[in-house]
Amino acid sequence: MPRIEGDELHVLVVDDSAMVRQVMQTILSTNRRVKVSTAADPLIAWMKMRKEPPDVVITDLEMPRMDGLTFIRKIMLEMPTPVVVCSGLAARGTELALRALEEGAVEVISKPKVGVRDFLHESAVTLLDAVWSAAQAQVKARPLTSAPSLSANPKADLVSPRKGRPRVAELIGGVIAVGASTGGTEALRIFLAALPTGCPPVVIVQHMPEVFTRAFAQRLNKECVIEVEEASNGDQLRTGHALIAPGNRHMLVDRSGDELVVQIVDGPLVSRHRPSVDVLFRSVAASVGPKAVGIIMTGMGDDGADGLCEMKAAGATTIAQDEASCIVFGMPKEAISRGAVDIIIPLDKIAGAALNAQRQLART
Repeated sequence: MPRIEGDELHVLVVDDSAMVRQVMQTILSTNRRVKVSTAADPLIAWMKMRKEPPDVVITDLEMPRMDGLTFIRKIMLEMPTPVVVCSGLAARGTELALRALEEGAVEVISKPKVGVRDFLHESAVTLLDAVWSAAQAQVKARPLTSAPSLSANPKADLVSPRKGRPRVAELIGGVIAVGASTGGTEALRIFLAALPTGCPPVVIVQHMPEVFTRAFAQRLNKECVIEVEEASNGDQLRTGHALIAPGNRHMLVDRSGDELVVQIVDGPLVSRHRPSVDVLFRSVAASVGPKAVGIIMTGMGDDGADGLCEMKAAGATTIAQDEASCIVFGMPKEAISRGAVDIIIPLDKIAGAALNAQRQLART
């Protein structure tokens, strides 16, 4: 059951690095509502979990005595618990982290290449947000063929200034803009796999560390009939093509003559994130207006709520994933509460609703 706001949160940190365990414990303990325990490997962690089940597990993937993927499978089979992966950014680590998400992990945070202690202190906001987000996740048991063996906003103005309403007559076709966070990797896979090759351009912000977004896009590209790739500055929006904002960079949609292109920019955290859904949605409201569809999916916090309000005010159709199909209902719930949402539907219905909205727009 997701944690109720105000409750104490028990977090178990599993990492073979004593430095990482110490620093993460120090950071997490700055919040008095967080109780932290640690373990040097999954075997020790499992014994602690049996005695005192945690609310959230933070784990590395490459550890002695048991690898992280096996550990996650064990957790999801026997003691379903929200898992946050803390992984390195090497190519192999990236692939393992994406597989961990497929196995049931709900968040990925990254380790630095150097200076672990400094990195974690600078990323305290991200770490704490990831933990509280994971604590709200609806985690369900994932049966396996055989069980693994234990023996083995004002800031938004700085990034995307407010603009006048777009000159709609200049635009060719429409755009689907999507924002997601916790649970979003699976939600996006389902959504994008349902889109046909002739769908309007899709632009996506998924809260995810840098480097991971490229591997994530490549994996989706293999599974979907449309093209999916990590966005680069100046990329043109094209039919049957989805662009995912690179980790740690904001993505905006802008006009270039009669074309729509993306801008990839640095800037402060907006709504506690970079990339920010608010930044993307605001730019789409300004550049595309009523020819856009905005979609807010599963995730913790309120990133995207203000931006979706701006899209709706600009005449766009706005859609939110419903609570029953969300891993975390925070982001859709906040957008709904602010009156930003036209349609609330299950995940598996979103692609059809977005395409139907675009078809109706094409007739106007």
